[in-house]
Amino acid sequence: MLRLTLLLLLCALPVRSEEVIAGLSQNRVAINTNFDGSEILVFGAIKREGPIPDGALHVIVTVAGPSDPVIVRRKSREMGIWVNSDAVEVDRAPSFYAVATSGPWEDVISDTEDLRHKISIGRAIRSVGADVTDTGNFTEALIRIRLRNGLYQTRPNSVTLADATLFNTQVALPANLTEGNYTVRFYLTRGREVIDSRETTIFVRKVGLERFLFNLAYDRPLAYGVLALAIAIAAGWGASAAFRYLRS
Repeated sequence: MLRLTLLLLLCALPVRSEEVIAGLSQNRVAINTNFDGSEILVFGAIKREGPIPDGALHVIVTVAGPSDPVIVRRKSREMGIWVNSDAVEVDRAPSFYAVATSGPWEDVISDTEDLRHKISIGRAIRSVGADVTDTGNFTEALIRIRLRNGLYQTRPNSVTLADATLFNTQVALPANLTEGNYTVRFYLTRGREVIDSRETTIFVRKVGLERFLFNLAYDRPLAYGVLALAIAIAAGWGASAAFRYLRS
């Protein structure tokens, strides 16, 4: 009886006619003193059990860095002085976020599907405002700042889709990356609806001296402070000694 029930359940499950299979050129990024950014090659294919269905096929690739809370403040001029007037807490803002698509955004996915899967930059951020009615303006300001710094990227038509089967794109990671796990998601859409998705991870870690200083600052802050003070004193003494030597 149990086997018959399991068989009926398996038969009742929907069979996906198309699945996305994807990979990365590298899944580890090391941040050292010479790190000036990295470029990740994303590639994959669409697996099918039958003929190609009707409808426009597209691929979306997103790369999301660790999410941290951010306080966005608005300044206003009062009595000739600029002061912070309002603030909104963005409690889920990725430190890095890139969206690459195989076509124009409006042709790739519907607004309903975007809302469901939270793919676009605006949908990946959630704001919590206290006594502020225009929280959307604060979120837009945060997006503008991070777009200008290269931390947020929107790249329509940057995914190459060949013969409705093979796809590839490149995602540029800037030099000012935050350490942590970066989630890479692949969405396969047909007729502006998501029909399949996959997920993998890029591990971004500090190495060498950066790793040592990072661990020291967070694990032993007192020792880090003493070390920083000693280095400052030594640098000041060295500069003073060199100046006296040049004057003599």
